[in-house]
Amino acid sequence: MSGTGKYRQIVDENDDLIGHKWKEEFDPTRDIYRVSALWLRNSNQEVLLAQRGSKKKNGGGQWGPAVAGTLEYNETYEDNIVKEISEEIGLSGLKLQRGVKRYIEADGRKYFCTYFYGTSNKPAEAFILEERAVEAVKWVSEEWLLDDMLRHPDV
Repeated sequence: MSGTGKYRQIVDENDDLIGHKWKEEFDPTRDIYRVSALWLRNSNQEVLLAQRGSKKKNGGGQWGPAVAGTLEYNETYEDNIVKEISEEIGLSGLKLQRGVKRYIEADGRKYFCTYFYGTSNKPAEAFILEERAVEAVKWVSEEWLLDDMLRHPDV
C-alpha cells in the first residue's frame, strides 16, 4: 500500500488492532489509538523533557517526555519509537528498554501508550530538533520532575 505512513492504527479497549484511518479522518476524541513515548535520562539523574511544537493539534506547546509519536500503518511500538527518536531529536542507535503500556484518557483523547527508557549524556543544545514536532528540550532533575508532577497532576 503506497502512502501508508499517513494511516493511524485504530484499536479496541484491549489494544487489539481493528482498523486504520487516514490522518485526516482520524478523530482522537473518538478513536482509540497507539502511542510510543521515550523517557531519556542522563548520568546526572536528569530527565530530558521536550516541548511539543506550538502548532501541534494535541498538546501544542506542552512539555512532556523526550519523544512521543502516534503509531502509523504496520508499525510496532518499537518501530515507532526508533523512528520518532531519529526524527524528533536526531538520535540513532540508542539502546532502549521497553517499559509499561498504559491506557490513557486525557483531554478527551483515548490511547494506549508504551513507554521506553534510554540513556544519553548529550547536552540539550546538541540535540537536532524537528521544528514542527519539538520547540525545545531541557534536562531537569528527576527530583524536580517528580515534585512538579505531584504539584500539577492534571497538567
